[in-house]
Amino acid sequence: MGGLSFLESTVLAVPLELVLIPYLLANRHRLWWIATLVTLGCLLGAFCGYLAGMVAYNTLGTWMIEQFGWQQLAQDFEREIRQNGFLAVLLVGITPVPFQIAMLTAGASGYSLPLFLLAAGISRGIRYFGLALLVFLFGERVEELLKKWRIRKRTVIALMLLLALGLTIVFALIP
Repeated sequence: MGGLSFLESTVLAVPLELVLIPYLLANRHRLWWIATLVTLGCLLGAFCGYLAGMVAYNTLGTWMIEQFGWQQLAQDFEREIRQNGFLAVLLVGITPVPFQIAMLTAGASGYSLPLFLLAAGISRGIRYFGLALLVFLFGERVEELLKKWRIRKRTVIALMLLLALGLTIVFALIP
């Protein structure tokens, strides 16, 4: 799963959650280990994507953005990272916006690598450990609800955003 997470964060434009939820359900005894590996795989991919943006944005980066039709997203994120840096990376890591855009643009713009990796780790950790927590708390009911109500990926991500917002507010209030 760590390798799949690496691929999802670098070259695959398919959300890992589609595979991760059933995998977590089948391996509940290793939930936290799996969430850790997936987060680390994503961070390794984020580091590689950042480097690709820093070194080869004008060739590999623009080719990838064009292949997936992300030109407008890339322009919007470039403007956002100049204005809000850390928060921009944090939000892209939680939302359904392709994370490759954040990696490539952060590297190309020279945004701080440690801050980028911190924001990526927090945001992707919220996603992956949040899913592990849902499986831990609700187990099979998560899968039943997803099938019964045909909850879409965006609904799950919206719930994760609410969780992330709540955590951000809590951490902002801690002195």
